[in-house]
Amino acid sequence: MSVIGRIPELIDSITKSSGAIDVLVNNAGINLKKDALHVTDEEYQTIVHTNQNVVFAVTREVLKSMASRKTGNIIMISSMASQYGIRVNCIAPGFIKTDMSSKALNTDPERKKRVLSRTPMGRLGEPADVAHAALFLASEQSKFVTGVVLPVDGGNSIGF
Repeated sequence: MSVIGRIPELIDSITKSSGAIDVLVNNAGINLKKDALHVTDEEYQTIVHTNQNVVFAVTREVLKSMASRKTGNIIMISSMASQYGIRVNCIAPGFIKTDMSSKALNTDPERKKRVLSRTPMGRLGEPADVAHAALFLASEQSKFVTGVVLPVDGGNSIGF
């Protein structure tokens, strides 16, 4: 059985012996002292497996209990190695008018009503809204912006 396959059993064992997990600190990770331009696909997959797949699997299993208890704290440990002079940002779209969201919302009027009721701007976003945010982050106007997660969600994330 793979490491990931044994994680549910491990978390179950921990909670049975020590009680509910209130805080999860994801501090496991590996590093490859190699310029990204020279990392092979195989090396990258090894890093992704440990730093993302395993972290996600552990987080998912611990989150099950935290979600049912409606309490918990998850902390991700990064590395200074992630800071290498290249700006990295993230756009976090909310409900945007796309084929995918249309399938989900147009077939479920109650869900669409709930989504719009908790979106302060009262509407779905347009794909252009995400494109404009990307254009800003790619432009000189954001030359001193790095490490941000930019919600493009009409205020929907305020409720989370």
